[in-house]
Amino acid sequence: MSRLNRRELLKHSVALSAAAAFLPGYANGAVAKNDKLNLAVIGCANRGGKIGAEAVGHELTQCVALCDVVPSRAEGFKNKQKGKCDDAVIFDDFRVMFEKMGDKIDACTIGTPDHSHFPIAMLAMSMGIHVYVEKPLAHTFEECELLMAAEKKYGVMCQMGNQGHSSGQRLQFQSWVDNGVIKNVRKVDACMNKGRRWHPWGDVKGFPEAEAMPEGMNWDAWATTAPMHPYNSKFDPGNWRGWYDYGCGAFGDWGPHTLDTVHRFLKLDLPHTIRAEKIIKPNDFIYPHGTTIAFDFPERGPGMPEMTINWFDGVNNRPTTEEGVDIPKCGKAIYSDDLTFVGGTHNAGLKIVGGDKQQEVSANLPDSAKSETSTNHMDNFLKAAAGLDPYCNASFAVAGPLTQVFMLGCIAQRLGEDLKFDAKTRTITNNARANELLKGHPPRKGWEEFYKLA
Repeated sequence: MSRLNRRELLKHSVALSAAAAFLPGYANGAVAKNDKLNLAVIGCANRGGKIGAEAVGHELTQCVALCDVVPSRAEGFKNKQKGKCDDAVIFDDFRVMFEKMGDKIDACTIGTPDHSHFPIAMLAMSMGIHVYVEKPLAHTFEECELLMAAEKKYGVMCQMGNQGHSSGQRLQFQSWVDNGVIKNVRKVDACMNKGRRWHPWGDVKGFPEAEAMPEGMNWDAWATTAPMHPYNSKFDPGNWRGWYDYGCGAFGDWGPHTLDTVHRFLKLDLPHTIRAEKIIKPNDFIYPHGTTIAFDFPERGPGMPEMTINWFDGVNNRPTTEEGVDIPKCGKAIYSDDLTFVGGTHNAGLKIVGGDKQQEVSANLPDSAKSETSTNHMDNFLKAAAGLDPYCNASFAVAGPLTQVFMLGCIAQRLGEDLKFDAKTRTITNNARANELLKGHPPRKGWEEFYKLA
């Protein structure tokens, strides 16, 4: 089978029912080497390295390229994955990698800072490459909008890395909604009460002064579309999440792992009001030390009345709970008319902990839903890219609106003001500055074209 024909078939894998038609070596779990997905790992350290290791270790892949703005990180990744990516070519700029090897790459993982997810994913998708993007999906509301449009336009398989959406937790939640166990939810309290890297920084008055960069770092490729400030270790490695210019704070980090099933199976879409109820140590450059943000959603149909999600981040910023309701430091309580549920994050399931019908319902719980797709998140993505699963569990169509809720929350955290959102016009109607932040800062010169690919 020619490389071109296999690539076209991979792009349109949803329409094909027989894996053998385009992956002839795949039978009983074995894939002929030449028919594996050619994989690129973009971001080779920290979380990027972990998802990259999952991908290169999968039987469906052969790693052909590694990309990291610090090439020694890619070298370190290659050394840890001996025998799995020995022949992979190393790049320090994803644009150069795709220019030189785009026709040789079928799928990629993107484990880079929040602000760089969008341009990397957009370029890959426009070239027909399937993408796995770590959460949050993007850095702004508009970027999510464009990525959802590109997913439709280019017909590629896309997965956001909220692993709980390919787990028993998702199947349990879905089954409990389908069988009427979870209904008439009026309130959800969600918590993220762990310390954040930026908390020890105190009252930040500006961007930090320049420091010596790691040897070989491509700082232009690190900044991508975002404003470029001089290199400082308070940006990289790992500290970018606390800065408005680069990260999405606690929402981007923990929101997808806490509220993805609530959002999807209660059909929440987007809120009409976002309320900044508490802002602890606000700052013009970094996210506050703690916030309470409330999201008000309209009625969606029978059994789905108006409801509110209250988000609490900050070490000691906890909700007031009913007796017997003990929310984990990272977790949630769900309050319906008749039942109260408590759950954690990621793969953690729900427990019924209160309500008038607790004993009655607990004695007759339904079996979990059956999955049409793999229930390992990376496995689901790679099988979808190869046409062996019909879809990605956390496709951009699913993950995009979820992430947009958090992007609205990030704006409320930053401004400390209540916002009115019109879902039809996709605008914030009561605050001009907040409405501008749906798009965020203009892209740096030379990076504008990425916003035109959708």
